[in-house]
Amino acid sequence: MGARRLVAVLVTALLAGCAPATATIDEATGPVSARRAPEGSYAVGVRTLTLDPRSARPLPVTIWFPASADRVAAGRFPVVVYSHGLGSRPDLHAGLTTRWAAAGFVVAAPAYPHTRQAAAHFTRADVRNQPADAWRLVRHLGRLDRNREDPLAGHLDLTSVAAAGHSAGGFTTSGMFSEGHPARLRAGIVIAGGGLPGSFAGPVAPVLFVHGTADAVVPLTVGRAAYGRTPGLAAFLSLLGQDHGAYLTPGHPGFAPVLATTTDFLRWTLYGDKAAGARLPADARTPLTRYEFRPAQ
Repeated sequence: MGARRLVAVLVTALLAGCAPATATIDEATGPVSARRAPEGSYAVGVRTLTLDPRSARPLPVTIWFPASADRVAAGRFPVVVYSHGLGSRPDLHAGLTTRWAAAGFVVAAPAYPHTRQAAAHFTRADVRNQPADAWRLVRHLGRLDRNREDPLAGHLDLTSVAAAGHSAGGFTTSGMFSEGHPARLRAGIVIAGGGLPGSFAGPVAPVLFVHGTADAVVPLTVGRAAYGRTPGLAAFLSLLGQDHGAYLTPGHPGFAPVLATTTDFLRWTLYGDKAAGARLPADARTPLTRYEFRPAQ
C-alpha cells in the first residue's frame, strides 16, 4: 500500500475531543482508534505499582498518564508499553515517555526482573522472556480499566496499543509481534534494537525503527536487518553519526527530531491522525537525520 493510500484510509474521528465514534478499518493496521488526537498537551501524572509481587517474576511498573487537576484527564487514551534496555530502569527514559503522555497517551513502563538496574540476578538472556512480561502488563491494564475503584478505570483504550523500547527493550518490542499476538497491538517503535526469533509474525502492524549510524552497542546493521524483515508498513529514522542513545536525552540535538517523529508516528497509528502521518518526513528533515518509509510488502 502506498503512502498516499495509507494516509487516505487512516481517517480521524468526526467528533471532537475523546468521544467515541464508529471505528474505521485500515488494510495495514486493522481498526484504528475512533478517538480524535488531542490538539493541545496535557499535564502529566505518574503512578507506580508492582504486578504479581509474590510471583517468581514480580514486575514493578511506572505509568505516566494525561492529567487534569491531579487526576487522570477526561477521556480514553491509547496505551504505549515502553521497555528499557539492559541495566536501565523506566525513570531514566522519562524525558521521552512523559512527553508522549503529555501528547495524549498512557505510557506503562515495566522494570524487568533480570535486566533492570540493580537486578538481584542480572542476566541478559532473560530478554527472551520479556515480551511475555509485557503482555502480562497489558492484561493487567485491562483489569485496571474495568476496576471502577482504580483511577485509570475507563481511561485506557486497550483496543489501540503500541509497543516501544530502547536497546534490549527494542528487542523486547519486536518480540511482542510474534505469531498469534492480539490484533490490538497496532504499532511498534524499535529504538537502537533489532528482532528476536519469531518477531514480526501474526497480525501486521506498522513499525518505526530509530537507530544511530555510529551505534557500537547494537550496530546499525542489526536494526536494518530487522527493518528488512518487517512485513508491514515500516519506517527508519537514522541518527547520522550518533551512538547508542544519547539522542534520547532532552537537549541533545537529536532529541527534537526523535520526539517529533515518534510522537507523530503514535498519533498516526493509534489515533488515525492523518496530519501527523503527513508530517513524518518533515519531522526528520534535519542535518542529523535521515528518514525512510516503506509501504506494506
